[in-house]
Amino acid sequence: MEQIIKFIALLIVILGVIMVYDARIITRKLFGFGDQNQAAWGLKILGFIVAIIGALVIFFNM
Repeated sequence: MEQIIKFIALLIVILGVIMVYDARIITRKLFGFGDQNQAAWGLKILGFIVAIIGALVIFFNM
């Protein structure tokens, strides 16, 4: 059970890193409004928070 939780947390970390790295591409595909800089910035912040949460789950699940 512990390995399953670590695997899910690892997937959450990977999702967060992808959100930070590809924020501009994701906002261009998903959102069609004019201010894509704000959306990309928000997606990067969200990805960072998601990656930190996943890393904390891995760290405290020892």
